[in-house]
Amino acid sequence: MRLSTVSIAGKTTWGIVKGDEFLDVGTVLKTRYADLKAAVTAGLDGVAEAAASAVATPLDAVTWLPVIGNPDKILCVGLNYEMHRKETGRSEVENPTIFARYANSQTGHLQPIIRPKVSTDLDYEGELAVIIGKPGRYISQEDAMSHVAGYACYNDGSIRDFQRHTHQFTPGKNFPDTGAFGPWMMTPDELGPLDDLRLQTRLNGTVVQEATFGQMIFDIARQIEYCSTFTRLEAGDVIVSGTPGGVGAKRTPPLWMKPGDIVEVEIDKLGILRNPIEDEAA
Repeated sequence: MRLSTVSIAGKTTWGIVKGDEFLDVGTVLKTRYADLKAAVTAGLDGVAEAAASAVATPLDAVTWLPVIGNPDKILCVGLNYEMHRKETGRSEVENPTIFARYANSQTGHLQPIIRPKVSTDLDYEGELAVIIGKPGRYISQEDAMSHVAGYACYNDGSIRDFQRHTHQFTPGKNFPDTGAFGPWMMTPDELGPLDDLRLQTRLNGTVVQEATFGQMIFDIARQIEYCSTFTRLEAGDVIVSGTPGGVGAKRTPPLWMKPGDIVEVEIDKLGILRNPIEDEAA
């Protein structure tokens, strides 16, 4: 299944994306699940069956919102492809590099990524997002993938000068409307094995990042194992699994996103996340 959170005529709901239509399952199951996170928490019980009685809306009539708008936490993995590690000059490490993104920094498919008025150093980072479906602590790598509810495209937009203010990443990763998440999440049974799937980031149609998930330094199972060691993973949590090399900050000259640009993150079989770039309002 492909599941998404959207707004229709000003009303927020969630449901199934099928072909060129959105099926409003959220309204059918409103007495059971308040939102997509609640449905994920319940293991998506009854969701597929509810599609038969859901109202269909053309996709061009919906406003896309972040797939999970209210996760308990968003954990981002840094420096998780060798090319990106090398271009940043960072040392090899034995454990994943983790930082946090806040839920209110996110935006949806086709919605603008906002360049804040305090910076021009807005960078792209195409990534695979992992949505946790089953909570747990001290999850083993062998059991990790059973905790995954689905996958989505993510653009971990970064305000690089604020990221460089100190040795930690948090300020530059949490400006409003910089973390694009969508258009939908796809369940693991539909997406299938990850290793050979290609991620590609394009800026104004030009490929700027490309890798397969088999090139990750720490795979998804290792990320889940590590994150669940220092925090309890909850259903609806999001792990943003790392970006390949080719970021704008490490190009000569740097390649910053600017108003009028279009950035796309495409993952084989999963879909395309597309966002225009706009300046923050005065």
